[in-house]
Amino acid sequence: MPRDADLDELEARSIYILREARRCVAPLAMLWSIGKDSTALLWLARKAFFGAVPFPVVQLDTEMELPEVYQFRDDIAKAWDLDLRVEMCPPEASVDQTLPPASRAAARKTEGLKNLIGHAGYKGVLVGIRRDEQATRAKERVFSPRSFGSDWDVRNQPSEFWNHYTTDVPEGTHLRIHPLLHWTEVDIWRYHERENIPFCDLYFAREGKRYRSLGEKNITVPIESNASTIAEIIAELETTREPERAGRVMDHDSEDSFERLRTAGYM
Repeated sequence: MPRDADLDELEARSIYILREARRCVAPLAMLWSIGKDSTALLWLARKAFFGAVPFPVVQLDTEMELPEVYQFRDDIAKAWDLDLRVEMCPPEASVDQTLPPASRAAARKTEGLKNLIGHAGYKGVLVGIRRDEQATRAKERVFSPRSFGSDWDVRNQPSEFWNHYTTDVPEGTHLRIHPLLHWTEVDIWRYHERENIPFCDLYFAREGKRYRSLGEKNITVPIESNASTIAEIIAELETTREPERAGRVMDHDSEDSFERLRTAGYM
């Protein structure tokens, strides 16, 4: 299948999911990590709803993002007229202290999201994760129910045959909705290139290093790379054996730490 036709198919499926979420789930919000994936998801939402994002866009803020990330957030929120809401995450002392150190730092966003669900009452939260990012995420559904405590029951998930999704959940619970689940990292970059979607320039190499995945500065490090254009990033990804989240420190914690984070509500 030609690349443009492949991207058209991916785009159409994501737009269908976004419109189904908007039609069936209310109140609804979208999480924006300000990385390449969630920014592509914002772009898709603007396409799905004729140039405007018709629900709040929420950043879960630990005050530990890189300065370039905050600047990009502010620039895009203004340019795209987003209803941007910043949810401050609780301190690390409030999370599960049995987690390894880097995972405890990451878990702050889990608690921030729980607080957001609690006070805003969202029944659905759109999230820009993909199945190919990490083994635990590969087990996700598109419309993924979360319990009263935002827990994820990986062993008891709804079937999703023929694009029929679970949209009704008990009062006090919510859905995580994943319109990019079927995309790959290379797909995202090809879509950025084709659509000319803006992104934070930390993804481009500086002095032989670049960020492949953007996270908080205390738990994310750049990888070795000389890729300074999207074409060079794509070429690099087509040959590398390193996982996308190689620069995320928490992914190198104990073997089950990421699964524990995800089960407890991490994105």
